[in-house]
Amino acid sequence: MNNIAIVTDTNSGITADQAEELGISVVAMPFTIQNETFHEGVDLSKEEFYARLAEDADISTSQPSPHDVLCLWEELLQTNDSIIYIPMSSGLSGSCQTAKMLAEDYNGKVLVVDNQRISVTQRQSVLDAIQLRKAGKSAEEIVDTLMQTKLDASIYIMLDTLYYLKKGGRITPAAAALGTVLRLKPVLQIQGEKLDEFAKARTINQAKSIMIAAIKNDIHKRFGGSDGKKNVWLHIAHTENEEAAHVLKKELEAELPGFDIYVDHLPLSIACHIGPGSLAVACSVKLPVFP
Repeated sequence: MNNIAIVTDTNSGITADQAEELGISVVAMPFTIQNETFHEGVDLSKEEFYARLAEDADISTSQPSPHDVLCLWEELLQTNDSIIYIPMSSGLSGSCQTAKMLAEDYNGKVLVVDNQRISVTQRQSVLDAIQLRKAGKSAEEIVDTLMQTKLDASIYIMLDTLYYLKKGGRITPAAAALGTVLRLKPVLQIQGEKLDEFAKARTINQAKSIMIAAIKNDIHKRFGGSDGKKNVWLHIAHTENEEAAHVLKKELEAELPGFDIYVDHLPLSIACHIGPGSLAVACSVKLPVFP
């Protein structure tokens, strides 16, 4: 049986320690902070990142360097026949397209999956790939499955502040000022390759109700109907909002009993654009290889 290495990046939320436990590799995403480069989970912890964010430091995201990616691939190919690389969505970063170009020189030994996910749904794609590998699927079969199910996932994110969207130029200062005055809590959606506006709420509770209703609608109309808990994974994610995330978990459990709900941080690449205090609810289809 072919040896297949599975690789992802830290946008999946998978840390280096977790990657080692799972038997995979993870590429650390780089950040520029005040013109200095750091790598998530290597020389930049979540605590350090949010401390710099609170200082209003100039923070921007970047792609992994081709050199770092190629060095990892070369190392893995010494003991594996092929590599499956699962980066963040091509709709949210150019790193996926760069990886595809780099993979062209490997004669099919490196397969890049653009299944248009990030955070907890990207993590689930990695877990799916691991399970498919355990089931004896070839690298090509694993990639085909991940691509066929790439749109079978949703994320809804409530923002606590508009400041970071304004700072990054994603909304106008006037829109940010108006939203702040009205105390709006925007709900964004990631479904497929883009991050879009989904709804506006006046309170956190209203925003949570909107997200829970949207997830219930996805489960019942898109992902499994009455057998949703057998067919769907549920996830909650947040930016430095752990306590509120676990409150939201209890609320989601009350609305959708019987589901196992995984809670994690949103990746820093999202956090730098939306700031702390956010909450997200996500779901993704459960593959038949899972019990």
